[in-house]
Amino acid sequence: MIKVILKRGKEVSVLRRHPWIFSGAIYKIEGETFDGENASIFASDMKFLGWGHYQDGSIAVRMLSYEAPSQDGQFWFNALQSALEMRIKSAIIDKKKNNIFRLVHGEGDHLPGLVVDVYGSTAVVQCHSHGMFRNRNKIADALLTLKGYTIKAVFDKSAESLGNKGENSFLSGKLAEENCFENGMPFTIDFITGQKTGFFIDQRENRKLLGTYAKDKTMLNTFCYSGGFSVYALKGGAKSVTSVDSSKSAIALTDKNISLNGFDENQHKSVVADVMNWLSNDEEKYDVIVVDPPAFAKHISAKHRAVQAYKRLNIAAIKKVNKGGIVFTFSCSQVVDTHLFRSTIMAAAIEAGREVRILHQLSQGPDHPVNIFHPEGEYLKGLVLYIS
Repeated sequence: MIKVILKRGKEVSVLRRHPWIFSGAIYKIEGETFDGENASIFASDMKFLGWGHYQDGSIAVRMLSYEAPSQDGQFWFNALQSALEMRIKSAIIDKKKNNIFRLVHGEGDHLPGLVVDVYGSTAVVQCHSHGMFRNRNKIADALLTLKGYTIKAVFDKSAESLGNKGENSFLSGKLAEENCFENGMPFTIDFITGQKTGFFIDQRENRKLLGTYAKDKTMLNTFCYSGGFSVYALKGGAKSVTSVDSSKSAIALTDKNISLNGFDENQHKSVVADVMNWLSNDEEKYDVIVVDPPAFAKHISAKHRAVQAYKRLNIAAIKKVNKGGIVFTFSCSQVVDTHLFRSTIMAAAIEAGREVRILHQLSQGPDHPVNIFHPEGEYLKGLVLYIS
């Protein structure tokens, strides 16, 4: 390992178990550096603090452990087994009713830079750091040996997250036809060409909540992607559901999932359109509206522009819902924190000229845990609004 020695006083964040070390905190590095190299971390007095992955950039080290490296070669198995056991003990996994879940959520599972989502017996790996990418084969080997849940295939989908480095491919096993369920409902998952790893697993509990508001209601699902909220609404007894997305492939996936769950075009309408343009031109009003856009800001420099986009979108939604209606609104932009998101929705309510009350404050599901020492991991913000 290379040695990373911190400036005096900069060890405080590490002692508080924050998993990131920024480049400005480093006094010097001993050894030849390259992206993804293992690094031992030392305070200015040479006290050992732990180890992690080094990468040239603002976040120079992502911490993996605050103890000496294990010599038994079991690090990846132990870390992944620990993540699995949390999901088992939290009753997230049910092989017949819920075999869609996130197994590793980066910093939330003490594995910064790594995401692993499970669809049936296939694990989809996304590496967001060079250190994880270098170890992807070891990670795949460990996934295949986990105890308590059987994984038969591992697909690496890191190319896009690492700036199109390499190609997405199976690290083990192959594509198999199998049934994937969320809360007992079947879904078609396109993890090879679909967005992210194929499905927005973080919204599981929020989709379930929406189903309780759907009975006998008309619903609009914007940025619908594969139609998760639409399926739950119809299962909850919605009178009709309209799903809107700018992507033809997303709408095709939505239609598959609507049909797979036993619904037809008499209950559901799909629309391929830009959401803002469609909201501006559609004259119909709805009892329930879901506003779940992609991240408008992935970097701090885009925060102001993102806030304005969220505001415009929510003004349109609040104006479009019937009196006594419900709006489920979300932001998955990490740089837009909970306070700023709520302030943006308040500004939208003022401009829309409607009375608005908050019924629920929402976040990501429990298989997307937040490391208490890394509050940045709470990226999904949601509000359920009652519109008078």
